[in-house]
Amino acid sequence: MTQITTENPSVTTAPLTALDRCDSCGAQAYVRATLATGELLFCAHHAARFKENLAGTALAWHDESSRLLDERGA
Repeated sequence: MTQITTENPSVTTAPLTALDRCDSCGAQAYVRATLATGELLFCAHHAARFKENLAGTALAWHDESSRLLDERGA
């Protein structure tokens, strides 16, 4: 997946942790979508599902889903 970042200081760029949960299903979040009204956290599945719909309005799309491959291989 693509990681989109921004230079905007109002956008959170801190790494996601195991405590960050998907707003859709409660699984571990690997993607943070920053919108003008706030942030949405998604698991890899829901991020893929909603990415196209949010692409036009998201200020930033912070994607750490590549960590899933790192965690499985370790």
